[in-house]
Amino acid sequence: MELTQEEATLSRPLVSVIIPAYNAAPYIQETLDSVFAQSYRDFEVIVVNDGSPDTTLLEKILAPYRSRITYLQQENRGLAGARNAGMRAATGNLIALLDADDIWLPDYLQEQVTFLQQHPEFDLVYCNSLFFGNSIYAGKTYMEVCPSEGEATASAIITRQCHVFVSITARAPALLAMGFDEALRSCEDFDCWLRFTAAGYRIGYHRKVLVRYRKHDASLSANPTWMAEHNIKVLNKALSLWPPDSREHNEILQARAQKTAELETVKAKLALREQRIEDAIFHLKAANSFYKTTKLAIVITVLRLMPGTVISLAKLRGMLFRAHRGI
Repeated sequence: MELTQEEATLSRPLVSVIIPAYNAAPYIQETLDSVFAQSYRDFEVIVVNDGSPDTTLLEKILAPYRSRITYLQQENRGLAGARNAGMRAATGNLIALLDADDIWLPDYLQEQVTFLQQHPEFDLVYCNSLFFGNSIYAGKTYMEVCPSEGEATASAIITRQCHVFVSITARAPALLAMGFDEALRSCEDFDCWLRFTAAGYRIGYHRKVLVRYRKHDASLSANPTWMAEHNIKVLNKALSLWPPDSREHNEILQARAQKTAELETVKAKLALREQRIEDAIFHLKAANSFYKTTKLAIVITVLRLMPGTVISLAKLRGMLFRAHRGI
């Protein structure tokens, strides 16, 4: 029996693949090759040049692909602005996000599309990935480092029981309704997932490794201070999404306090490296107002009594790392 056009569209939905590009010239060829090697063939590719300083080289690398991609160019607006521009140009039933330095395994699209077809209750799905590149996590899977347990509700995302991996595939109307906040230059995905779930959309996931996730020194996520500050910005913003007496509101307050303590710990480590002992003590005290651990209190006492003399800076850093891990 021959399928109607509507049935055929539902069985083989068009996927719009959105790839923001900023200083991506060294990586984007491998990324695009991984898209065009997909076993699932019903897709369009939209590359968004987000005011990249390497535009000349980028366009030279993109030249052989230009007949197979939609190429957009704009002034720099960050990942959020680039993704929004790509989504506005998308014509697919589904939208898949791909960073310009990551690599899809050949069955990524097939697996993600199948999941959404088999689970109509979910509006977005994420998968597992494998770290590679310049990272202490190289060779580990994303879910080993950032676990997902139970349903990916707003509460689970806030409390870090579920970590949504950014290479998602979503139903286009749902993702377009939320978009990404262009005022955020980092953690814009975290913000989107919170608003997504607050609006009643549902997020699903599975544990198949379908992406190679590149980490390198140029990644914004490699800067712990930057990431913590933006995480706190997102949590502050998210307080308006739920009533003050709600479970989610209280969880956001707790998550913000914890992230603030983590930021103070990072600042203390930086102060120690620069031998700014008083600053290190200040930040450690601020962190320990949340953690309230004996180990961190001992570090503070030692810094007060023997700043950089009896105990070397390297040993102090080691004590701090052990204290933080023990929290």
